[in-house]
Amino acid sequence: MDQAPTVGRRERKKAATRQAIADAALRLFAERGFDQVSIREIADAADVATTTLFKHFPGKEALVFDEDEDKEAALVAAVRDRPAGQSIVDALREHARTVWLAVVNHPRRAEFVAVVNSTPALQAYAERMWARHTEALGVAIADDLGVDRDDVSCRALARFVLDVPALTRGHPDPRAAVEEIFDLLAHGWRPPVP
Repeated sequence: MDQAPTVGRRERKKAATRQAIADAALRLFAERGFDQVSIREIADAADVATTTLFKHFPGKEALVFDEDEDKEAALVAAVRDRPAGQSIVDALREHARTVWLAVVNHPRRAEFVAVVNSTPALQAYAERMWARHTEALGVAIADDLGVDRDDVSCRALARFVLDVPALTRGHPDPRAAVEEIFDLLAHGWRPPVP
């Protein structure tokens, strides 16, 4: 019988340190504003050295978007590693159900959104991040289909999928909104019935 690999003590400690730093940063940013908090203050609040903070995060903005690379890799993997016979749209729907809906329901989501929306530097960082994710997803879709990497339909699908969190924001039933969006992608747009 195969067992799932266990995470070693060192990896658990690194993950806990990373989470403590990210939590301290978000708390301080929410309390005082992004621009009023220094890297040193975040390191002190997380009880780590500044050098330790920079081992985990390349810059101040990355403290807010602490899983940028992992999220991009998971998005691309949703296309590349999907089961045989599953469509790209259905694979991305499943990704949205498992990943984005968890984010929507996160207890600190409102705090995160408030920090980002009140900070122009974070808004710009988020736009650059989403552009990178869109590009990576568009390339993964194009590669999977065997078409040119700059195929506009692949890039458009990627962009639309990356807009799912914004499109579902504030919806009374985010899961139903995700389903409606992916039904539209799978079957095409139809006018709503009044």
